[in-house]
Parts: sequence; C-alpha cells; structure tokens
Amino acid sequence: MKIKINNKEVETQAVTVADLAKEQKLPEKGVALAISNEMVPRTEWENRQLKDGDDIVILKAFCGG
Repeated sequence: MKIKINNKEVETQAVTVADLAKEQKLPEKGVALAISNEMVPRTEWENRQLKDGDDIVILKAFCGG
C-alpha cells in the first residue's frame, strides 16, 4: 500500500503502526507518531491498522539547545 511519511510517498507492506516502526527502523524511545494529525500512543501501535493513503508524521526527539 502507499502511505505518506513526513510528506514523502512510501510503499509499505506494514499492516500496523508497530510493523511500520520496525520497517522504518525507528528507535524504541524518543519517537512520536501521528496519523492524520492524531497522535497515536505507543501503547496502541500494535493494534492500530494502517490504511492506503494514510498521512503519517514521525517526530524524533533530539538533544540540543
């Protein structure tokens, strides 16, 4: 299916957000994810199904000042 990640169209085989996180090699901590501007808590990643055309934003925490 085709989805958008941070405004870039991506082809994925992932079925859930957790699958997508593994596919994208996201770190275990310091990552937030939203689908259609709705934050998806990490506790829901295993059960949250992806749909063709989903617009996903992935934010990674970083240190600095």
